[in-house]
Amino acid sequence: MADTAPQGQQTPDPAPAAPAASSAEVRAAKFNAANMVRSLLPLTVLVLLVVGLTSLRQNPEDPIRTVETTSSTQLAAARASYPLLVPQGLPEDWRATSIETDAGDAVDEGDPVTLQIGWFTPGEEYAGYVVSDDEGSDALTDVLAGATEQDAVDIDGRTWERLTTTREETAYRLDAGDGVTAVVTGSADDGELETLAAAVSVYEAD
Repeated sequence: MADTAPQGQQTPDPAPAAPAASSAEVRAAKFNAANMVRSLLPLTVLVLLVVGLTSLRQNPEDPIRTVETTSSTQLAAARASYPLLVPQGLPEDWRATSIETDAGDAVDEGDPVTLQIGWFTPGEEYAGYVVSDDEGSDALTDVLAGATEQDAVDIDGRTWERLTTTREETAYRLDAGDGVTAVVTGSADDGELETLAAAVSVYEAD
């Protein structure tokens, strides 16, 4: 075929093919990859050790996880427009497992505040406590809606109303005045629930 390039110009030579990698370069690449894997091994072992130690601290024979209650209780006490009633001085075998408050949303004077705390009891049951100045709060209605009134019980100088909830659990309700209601309930027996109710007092930070 005739050369069709314009007169005075030459067709450029094709680009030379890349030289094949030498055997030494191939070995070096493999060596670098192996080094990378070896360098990651200590990190992997460290991560596994941390996970293992964490698992050991969470005693597999005692899967109950406890929570710290002081911070949320202090916040609720600071934001509530009423003297916050909280169970205090419970024995060590009462282990707090949950706590929740909406005190963070109470930014204006008089905003309602609700506090909920749950315990794993010595009898290996659940006992919960709710206090709120909002009678329509989910925490209260979840326990009291549809509950059947039973009788009045004097517990440590306070009159609590005993009820049976729709879950067929006992609940004790205290009218603390000024629209504040406290409730003790759970799968625990009446004796443990009354122990919890007897521990209720006005919260005072240490």
